[in-house]
Amino acid sequence: MDARLDAIAAEHGVFLRWEALALGYDDRVIARRVKDGEWVRVRTGAYVSAVHWDELDEAGRRRTVTSAAVRTARTHVLLSHTSAADALGAAVWDMPDLVHLTRTDGRAGRAAAGIKQHRGELRVGDVTRRDGQLLTSGTRTALDITTIADVEHSLVTVNDLLHFGETTPELLAIGLGSRTYWPHSLTSDLIVRLADGRVESVGESRTLYLCWAQGLPAPIPQYEIKDRSGRVIARVDFAWPELGVFLEFDGRVKYERMLREGESVTDVVLREKRREQLICELTGWRCIRIVWADLYTPALTASRIRALFRFGTVTA
Repeated sequence: MDARLDAIAAEHGVFLRWEALALGYDDRVIARRVKDGEWVRVRTGAYVSAVHWDELDEAGRRRTVTSAAVRTARTHVLLSHTSAADALGAAVWDMPDLVHLTRTDGRAGRAAAGIKQHRGELRVGDVTRRDGQLLTSGTRTALDITTIADVEHSLVTVNDLLHFGETTPELLAIGLGSRTYWPHSLTSDLIVRLADGRVESVGESRTLYLCWAQGLPAPIPQYEIKDRSGRVIARVDFAWPELGVFLEFDGRVKYERMLREGESVTDVVLREKRREQLICELTGWRCIRIVWADLYTPALTASRIRALFRFGTVTA
């Protein structure tokens, strides 16, 4: 691809039809490049090279589509909701594949194919910039998410924004209190109260939600296990110290992250087993491990957890 178009795409995420025309391409050549698989049409009038597109992961492709939507918008907009969460590096789990933009002129937004424009009052501190793009701040993004998603889906993103330091519980509380009228925010207060920045993954956020939804006592995330000398020897995903139980969420990403040079996944599993045995010997607690499939049978999973509690069935 033309190095000049490459430079434009590198700076803005995509290059536009008029930019290609200005460099000597015509519509027939553009159409042929797309048909031959050299360029990818991200949105009408917005393109990237196929080589670049193929290198992107799912979140990267969403960010590219978002850049195209911003550059082709007919009014001044900034990224918001899930699109802002993507730009801030927070997880977006199982959400509709829409580009969310907020208008800065205070006028009613419009919906187009794959794009949702919002009319939202932007206050001091609600706007930031990341990689050259304007977007809603971590706090505003977290609160916006709670207006378009249910508790479980929102919690995934809000926890990540807290974990990465893009907002704080105090800022979220202030943000909630400053809004006298905020559509679709009936569950926002609940989500903010449940959110915990110590949670480190989508699976852990969903596990935390499962515990709340099934009436289990609130577990402590990322609980440190110490030996008799007070040295920290392990950290577990969740723990109920008074009830003698700890929980580990076993996702594929977790095991891949734990791989050391020259190790196989089997080596990691065996190392985790030895770690679990050491924790049990030091604490006298019992361990429960859950996987993604367990999150889709929440009542059964909650029953398994309750059965391990030291004093039998416990309710919140």
